[in-house]
Amino acid sequence: MAARKRRVLAIASSGGHWIQLSRLMPAWDGCDVTYATTDPGHHAKIRAAAAERGQLEPRYVTVVEANRWQKLRVVRSLFEMAFLILRVRPDVIITTGAAPGAIAVRLGGLMGRKTIWVDSIANAETLSMSGQKAGPHATLWLTQWEHLAKTDGPQYRGSVL
Repeated sequence: MAARKRRVLAIASSGGHWIQLSRLMPAWDGCDVTYATTDPGHHAKIRAAAAERGQLEPRYVTVVEANRWQKLRVVRSLFEMAFLILRVRPDVIITTGAAPGAIAVRLGGLMGRKTIWVDSIANAETLSMSGQKAGPHATLWLTQWEHLAKTDGPQYRGSVL
């Protein structure tokens, strides 16, 4: 009997967060991946990248964009993330931010999933607000700037770019 592939939920907001997450794609080669982002336009790029790597087309989900000023959207995102995690049942949730990823890290941790937060390379002086809030709850909390690493997190293991 073949071993089950590790399930990965890779989630990020659109823009720079999504670009950084997509550059991490080779890290989960051979896994059963579901991508979630706030822009439906990224689906074609993920499909093309998977085909280029000789992989089957991964699942792709569009989720609501939310931020701290959009309270109702945050609540909607909370429910979307909960249902997504329950449906996908990922072994690992990885995110580069922002709000949907932060919510997924918190919920995933509460549901017993391993979670990885990779703080944005754009935050060179301080950690992102989402990273400051979600990072301590992640199984693995990473920064892309060596001078922002601390013994109690985040850790520095290189940058995505």
